[in-house]
Amino acid sequence: MPLLMLDLDNTLVDRDAAFRDAVAAFLAEHRLPHTELTWVTAVDAGGYAARRDVAAAMTERYGDAVPAPAVHSLLDHGAADRVVLTDSSREAVERARAGGWTCVIVTNGRTGQQEAKIRRTGLDRLVQGWVISEGVGHKKPEPEIFHAAADAGGVPLTGAWVVGDSPHADVAGAHALGLRSVWVSNGRPWPQAPYRPTHVAGDVATAVDLVIGAIVP
Repeated sequence: MPLLMLDLDNTLVDRDAAFRDAVAAFLAEHRLPHTELTWVTAVDAGGYAARRDVAAAMTERYGDAVPAPAVHSLLDHGAADRVVLTDSSREAVERARAGGWTCVIVTNGRTGQQEAKIRRTGLDRLVQGWVISEGVGHKKPEPEIFHAAADAGGVPLTGAWVVGDSPHADVAGAHALGLRSVWVSNGRPWPQAPYRPTHVAGDVATAVDLVIGAIVP
């Protein structure tokens, strides 16, 4: 069974939308201007900023107006508590499974937070396994995390595909291992880079269909 490695945040699920919703609720709860949403999401940098740096920036900006535990709760649980799996994403994974693909989630992040998203959305019942960078001690694009995904799925890495929204973490990681990839653009142009994905798709459902429709899986 060929291996299909799927990114989680902003690929299988819209992490940024969930985080924006959480921040909006946080601002309303603490009677802060809704315009602060732009600042918080910029500091968060789509989840790529270090949690400690985001927490420090928010604590400094809001001071006594917001208790530090409230900031930490937002960063630890906000997106995880609100993330959803769309029907199109779920059906795409189901099509891949039906086509004989072994589906494994490969995600950077903290184990507790990422597993909460996987279980909340029901992805734990759809995929054959997952690997999280904190748990394996390696982050995408490091090759070790992709090898760990193959081990989790019980299949060889040879012939595998990588689907994800990050040019650096997902596509570069696949390129370094000689694997094929689909970049989920989410409407963005491909950046200048010395490598390119095998395919570009606007969303994960289209990306998965490109993979399972490949002549040579």
